[in-house]
Amino acid sequence: MAGIVESTLRDRLHDRRRRLQEAVESGVETPRLSHLLQDIDAALARFDAGTYGVCESCHESIEVERLLGDPLVRTCLDHLTPGERQALEEDLDLAARVQGRLLPEGPPAVPGWEACYRYEPAGALGGDYCDLVASGDGARSLYFLLGDVAGKGMAASILMASLRAIVRTLVESGPSVHSLAMRSNRLFCETALPQHYATLVCGKASPAGEIEICNAGHCPPMVVRRGGISTIGASGLPIGLFCSSEYEVHRLRLEPAETLFLFTDGLSEARGRSDAEYGTERLAGVLARQGHLPLNDLVSACLQDVAAFRAGAPRTDDLTLLAIRRSAGA
Repeated sequence: MAGIVESTLRDRLHDRRRRLQEAVESGVETPRLSHLLQDIDAALARFDAGTYGVCESCHESIEVERLLGDPLVRTCLDHLTPGERQALEEDLDLAARVQGRLLPEGPPAVPGWEACYRYEPAGALGGDYCDLVASGDGARSLYFLLGDVAGKGMAASILMASLRAIVRTLVESGPSVHSLAMRSNRLFCETALPQHYATLVCGKASPAGEIEICNAGHCPPMVVRRGGISTIGASGLPIGLFCSSEYEVHRLRLEPAETLFLFTDGLSEARGRSDAEYGTERLAGVLARQGHLPLNDLVSACLQDVAAFRAGAPRTDDLTLLAIRRSAGA
C-alpha cells in the first residue's frame, strides 16, 4: 500500500478505537462494542507486525478499495465466505440502484437547448459522472457536466457521488463556469484522498446560443458544425490533484442545429479484437457523417459504431456520452 493510504487507514482505526473506548467508558458497553474493540486492536497489531492488508488465506494483498471501505477486512475477494460474498453482492446491488438514481432523469426543460446522454458502466458500479441542471435564473440556462473519476468499482462510485453532491450544491447559486471549476476542484481536493482525482468538463449554455466551457483534463469535447468538426482541449489539470489549480474558460457560440459532443475515455480508448484503440478520429468521422441526425439517433449511431469496432471484445471501462444541441428553432 502507498504510504498515504496506510497512514489514512491507521488513523481511521485509531479514531474508531477512541470513539468506541469513549462509549464504553460512558457506560454504553455491549458484547458487540467489546468485539469491535478487539477487532480494531487486532488490526492495529497487524500494522505493527507488517501484515496489515495481507489476506489471511492466500497471503496476497487485499484490495485497497475494500480496506478504505472497511479497514477491518482480513481476506481478499477471492476468499470471502459464502455469507460474506452474498452480503457483498447485496451491497453492490443496492449501490448500483442508488447510483442509477443519481443520473439525470432526463434533460431539464431549458428553452433553446436539447440534450441526450447514455451511461454504460463496465460493471455493476461505475466512476463516470454525468449531469444536466437548469440554472436558477428561471431555467433559462443549462449547466452540463461530464467526468471520469480515477479507479473503478465501489470506491469510484462513492467518489462520483461525492463529486455530484459538490457540483449540485454549487450550481444552486448560479456560479460562473470558472467559479464552478475552481470551487469544485478545491472541495473535491479537500475531501478525497491524494491518489483520487477526476477529469471533468463543466459548462453552461445560455439562451442566445453562447457556451462557456472548462475542460479539467478530460477528453476533448467535439463541436459538430455544418463546416466540420473541431475540438476543445484541456484548460487545466484534473480536479483533486492540487487544491490551487487554475482553470481557463473557453467560449463559443452554437448556431441552431449545431452540437457539442462530450464523451469519456471508455469510448475513445475502447479496444477491438486487434487491441487497437477506437480513437477520436474515428469518432469525428461518425459525427461528421451522422451529425444531422436527431440527437438520440446520433448518440445511438456512435454507440453502434464503437460496438462494431469492438466486435465482441470485452469492455473494460465505463462509457458515457453527452450531446448538447441548440434547438433548430432557437
